[in-house]
Amino acid sequence: MTLTPAADPARGVVSRTLAEPPSDLIELLTHPTKTLSFLHKGDGIVAEGEFARFVTTGADAAADIQRWFSDLTAGWFGRPLMFVSLGFSAADESVAVVPLRWWQRGGINTTGHPWTEHRLFGAGQVEPDGQHASEPVGAPGAVRFADDAASVAAYRAGVVELSRRIANGELVKAVLSRTAVAHTERPIDERFLLGRLAARNPSSYTYSVAGLVGASPELLVRRNGSEVFSRVLAGTAWRTGSGPAGAAGADADAAAVARLQASAKEHAEHHWAVESAQRALQPYCRLLTVPEEPSALQLADLVHLATDLHGMLSEPAPTALALAASLHPTAAVGGTPEDVALQAIAELEPEPRGRYAGAVGWQDGTGDGEFALALRCAEIDGNTAVLHAGGGIVAGSDPEVEASEAAVKMLAIRHALTG
Repeated sequence: MTLTPAADPARGVVSRTLAEPPSDLIELLTHPTKTLSFLHKGDGIVAEGEFARFVTTGADAAADIQRWFSDLTAGWFGRPLMFVSLGFSAADESVAVVPLRWWQRGGINTTGHPWTEHRLFGAGQVEPDGQHASEPVGAPGAVRFADDAASVAAYRAGVVELSRRIANGELVKAVLSRTAVAHTERPIDERFLLGRLAARNPSSYTYSVAGLVGASPELLVRRNGSEVFSRVLAGTAWRTGSGPAGAAGADADAAAVARLQASAKEHAEHHWAVESAQRALQPYCRLLTVPEEPSALQLADLVHLATDLHGMLSEPAPTALALAASLHPTAAVGGTPEDVALQAIAELEPEPRGRYAGAVGWQDGTGDGEFALALRCAEIDGNTAVLHAGGGIVAGSDPEVEASEAAVKMLAIRHALTG
């Protein structure tokens, strides 16, 4: 499905530096739904208004989106922008949106201009300065989580079945996920969720595109000119000391990091994910640096093994979206071997993933952009939020531990909804 303006097309993008910007980009969003955002440690991009939207499916979804965006913005001046949320599989919908107006602080292409506002010129739909009244941000009120005992039981059974297949030599890893459903007293204000997620998970990438809202710890890819960066996270331990600060909490966190660093199982899972990313990026790079050993990344509730890949792209450099499509699905959300793991996921997960565990982010007209894995997220529709989470299943995985870990990964959204 394509929604494009029938008349009075935009001719380009006009930009200006903001003299007195607000302290929080999210404060610039005026409406509770249809938000567009990609934020990290307070920097990034938020947008609103919809000039054009493109929805597609299929194995070539990313290429279809790029072709649509290029055709739409051909001849424009300035740097047009689109937000993109790719489906996990070829059968799942992918969505791209070109906003009417957006604000950017820090990050790519902002050297010397830390705060900028951009709007489409000639769109005929942009409100004059000072005329975009903001609706107050609203809390969702009471939140009821549907009984997910059946979902948890099915998840445990899936872990058992995957473990059997792994023991039989059919595959070495697959990432299994499940859902949970929350019902709220009042319609969910995406700005409320974004603010809570950003405050509690400052080192994650807080995003919202077409009703998918989350805080991902994993930056799939960033392209800035000829430079490319990707962060791989795989291998997890709980932060038992993530509560109130103190010696006991710090000691518990240190112990969690030590257990993670010493775990052969977690290191094996991480190694497969790094190999997956390296294979995907290598053909596009004249230089690619991959550390020999991972570091430990501490988040609000979990600790992950992390490896940062840095590269210099060969010419002609692929776009950020093309790089994201080449990386997806990494072993961090799919498995090893990829085709066998994806088949197992399709068989064992009761519902399609949709845009969960796909790539989500933004790209401008030069091909620069950033995409995260769509993790720690929920699909928002009125008073309902469908939460997603999962984990990598390898030899030695315990069904109870894996089910508990998936529940911990849902805490980001649960805490954002309930406070």
